[in-house]
Amino acid sequence: MATTEVIELALKDIFSGIESLKKAQPKKEFTIDGRLVGDIGETIVERDYSLSLYDGMAKDYDGETDCGRRVQIKATFKDSLTFKKVSDYYIGIKIFENGTYEEIFNGPGSYIEAEYSHRKGFGEKLLSFPIKRLRELSLDVPMNEKIQQRV
Repeated sequence: MATTEVIELALKDIFSGIESLKKAQPKKEFTIDGRLVGDIGETIVERDYSLSLYDGMAKDYDGETDCGRRVQIKATFKDSLTFKKVSDYYIGIKIFENGTYEEIFNGPGSYIEAEYSHRKGFGEKLLSFPIKRLRELSLDVPMNEKIQQRV
């Protein structure tokens, strides 16, 4: 098969998948130019955790818990997650190609702030942090400070 045909078929599959995602979660755009992974992550987290996503985009937050705490959700397929604003809650997940995921961090953003506030640009610009360290920080968060998963 020629490279052109491979690209055309792959793009057709990608955009067909995006249309399926939009049908499953109409609140999200799933744009291929930068928001796709984030929208997928937000959809997974809303499905599995006790929170609701905001309609459309909201500055610095993606949704809130039943008790009104604001939540920032980040997702990745790589080995780091981004963080900018210290939020009431932060949930970071690593998604795998088969659709499963691992919770990397679940808890108040203040735990990440305590670890990284010395870093240049913290709180001012989007910074990347290694999932290995975020996973370790999440272990320090008591269960009563985590957003519970739906049953």
